[in-house]
Amino acid sequence: MIDRSTPPIDRSTARGPGPASRTLAAFIFASRWLQAPLYLGLIIAQAIYVVLFFIELWHLAENVIVTGHITETDVMLSVLALIDIVMIANLLIMVIIGGYETFVSKIRVEGHHDEPEWLSHVNTNLLKVKLAVSIISISSIHLLKTFIEVGRMDEGVVRNADGSVLYSWDGVLWEVAIHLAFIVSALALAWIDRMSHHHPAVKQDQVTAGRIEAGLRESAPASDDYVTVRVPAGTQLPEGARVVE
Repeated sequence: MIDRSTPPIDRSTARGPGPASRTLAAFIFASRWLQAPLYLGLIIAQAIYVVLFFIELWHLAENVIVTGHITETDVMLSVLALIDIVMIANLLIMVIIGGYETFVSKIRVEGHHDEPEWLSHVNTNLLKVKLAVSIISISSIHLLKTFIEVGRMDEGVVRNADGSVLYSWDGVLWEVAIHLAFIVSALALAWIDRMSHHHPAVKQDQVTAGRIEAGLRESAPASDDYVTVRVPAGTQLPEGARVVE
């Protein structure tokens, strides 16, 4: 059956964009590939961090095995330096994969056993929150290293072997303040992301068989006439409903 109630289509307004408009739009859309070399550069930066990690690991092993003159605090600081490199590498991976997936092209790894859990629902807001959390983790590592060094503070400063100032009370306070600012920023981003998912304007009504049946009951006439309802393809129809052409 054909629904005669549908008004005729105005061909003058239904005409699509012209060739020039389509060409310009395709060119603008293809400009996203200009970001691809940026992500390739980040991959090179991550390779440099891999080299730096093994250099730091070699220095740690050399100090422990060769010289043997190393304290527990020195080992802890070296391990924290290694963890710091790993956290930055994780941040790079998140930016490379998530940014490419969001702004350039789909990676299409659905079903792969190594697919990151967050990649299936990545978006700009989620990426910002995860980046903020990663930055907080990196800042926490630096702050922990500072707290370990502060233990040998003398007269408000910590000095290197050559006598130069390594840490001071003012510097430590500024590090704590900056770390708290990172935490507040991450909480604000998470709150904004949560509000955007619960805002009535972004909620989409799901088409279900129950809603279709309820709509049919409300609009059903007293006679045996049928009611035409348009639903998306593949939607499960309620009992008694049938497809008409």
